Amino acid sequence: MRRHLLRAHQEREPRCPLCPFSAPGYDELRGHVDSAHPEPGPAPAGGRPQCPFCGETGASGRQVEAHLRSRHGRLLGPPAPGNGQQLYECPMCDLVCANCQILQEHVDLHLEEHRFSEVDINVGGNLSDLELAQQLQNEEDRQQGLEEARQEREEFQKLQRQYGLDSSGGYKQQSLKNMEREVARGRMPPSEYHKRKADMMESLAFGVDDGKTKTSGVIEALCRYYQNEIKDVRRVWLSTGVDHFHSSLGDRGWGCGYRNFQMLLSSLLQNGMYNDCLRDITLIPCIPKIQSMIEDAWKEGFDPQGASHFCNRLHGTKAWIGACEIYSLLTSLRLKCQIIDFHKSTGPLGTHPRLFEWVLSYYSSNREGSTKVVCTPKPPIYMQHQGHSRTIVGIEERKNRTLCLLIFDPGCPSHEMQKLLKQSSDDTSLKLLRKFVGSLKDKQYQIVAIDGELSPEEKVARCQASQVFTAERIP
Repeated sequence: MRRHLLRAHQEREPRCPLCPFSAPGYDELRGHVDSAHPEPGPAPAGGRPQCPFCGETGASGRQVEAHLRSRHGRLLGPPAPGNGQQLYECPMCDLVCANCQILQEHVDLHLEEHRFSEVDINVGGNLSDLELAQQLQNEEDRQQGLEEARQEREEFQKLQRQYGLDSSGGYKQQSLKNMEREVARGRMPPSEYHKRKADMMESLAFGVDDGKTKTSGVIEALCRYYQNEIKDVRRVWLSTGVDHFHSSLGDRGWGCGYRNFQMLLSSLLQNGMYNDCLRDITLIPCIPKIQSMIEDAWKEGFDPQGASHFCNRLHGTKAWIGACEIYSLLTSLRLKCQIIDFHKSTGPLGTHPRLFEWVLSYYSSNREGSTKVVCTPKPPIYMQHQGHSRTIVGIEERKNRTLCLLIFDPGCPSHEMQKLLKQSSDDTSLKLLRKFVGSLKDKQYQIVAIDGELSPEEKVARCQASQVFTAERIP
């Protein structure tokens, strides 16, 4: 049927619009109309000549011919075999059918050809099933790659925000924003806001901590507490002169590492052994100043890999710091220290008894003696684990030979720490500090321990070693 219709379309001869005559060409058809149908020309089937496309009639055949040329751009003969039969023209080509069913089949062929031509255009030509499947798979892989890249970008931005590397401001900006929020919620009067803002700006200008989060005298209170008759404690070792610092509105959520450094420094400044190393530091620095001090250590060449992680910039950010940054800062001050990595559990249920044993060894090489409370010259220990850091200020050896760390946590507010200063302190208040073996179950712990001074030559050697540094691991 398809070949028949196409052949009929290609081989069709012009027909006279006024009679069944067909001619081999339009010139012959025009001659036939002039000779066979001179004006006024008889009307077919007893009526006026009629256009086979739009039905418009004319007074003569010449008028219909003129109408066909001007309106439809071609001549088309009337249907065969008789006059008066309706014509059906293909809307997609010049073929005229005398039967609507034939016309429908002919148009379906056009639509099928159009559909196949679109497929050819979309897939770049005639492709085999394998080639088409490969192209579709490649497109799917490309879309999946774009989606994975988008998710990775969002995760990276999330981590940047989480670790303070998203350029959203640092200590100063967070302080002002949180104080403004407190005023808006009615928790802080405007006068207090302006006073705190002025104090903060002065503190930042001089680079020193304002002391508003500091609690002093806790170690002395502990000494008095342990001097009493404590039934279950055999002996306790303490670092001396450690002040507690907790997070404020300006560093809440990210400042624990800096607060722990302040705790370490508060003890070092009261220990004459470290006067030479710390002669340029007389007061506890504020967090932005500590950030600048770490940047200075990087500029000296300490820990280039860590510096690149922070893009060599901490000041003005809310970036978290850890054991490596504390090590670099302390070493740049010529303080002899080491990082110990407790990289896996060494006890049942994910516990780290080796960590406790190491701390006990650090505070005391000889556990025998008559003194129950030992206030050692040992500085406190910086302790890092996933998401947080704290300061070890001592250790208990209990009568059943179990060990208990005494820890200052930057997350503990001043009003809780001040409870330890009361003469009536008891075991309940000491729960803030005590951590037994079963309390520390993070997967990994790192500690930074200070033990003496470095000569200028030793500092240079440590700086060079830090460029390929790996922490000492406890097996």
